[in-house]
Amino acid sequence: MNATELKTKTPDQLRDSLVALKKEAFNLRFQQATGQLENTARMRAVRRDVARIKTVLNQKAAEAAAN
Repeated sequence: MNATELKTKTPDQLRDSLVALKKEAFNLRFQQATGQLENTARMRAVRRDVARIKTVLNQKAAEAAAN
């Protein structure tokens, strides 16, 4: 997931993606705690995707406020 893909989505779609990623992050943390996590790099990728979505949402909110 990259920022250009995210900028084409609506804020509602971004919020839905954010909820899904947060659920995935929770499940990954749970798997890590129980020793079942195989792909540890996925945790980092999910965290960064969450940050990207939040950044794009903030940019869209700032654009709306400026207009």
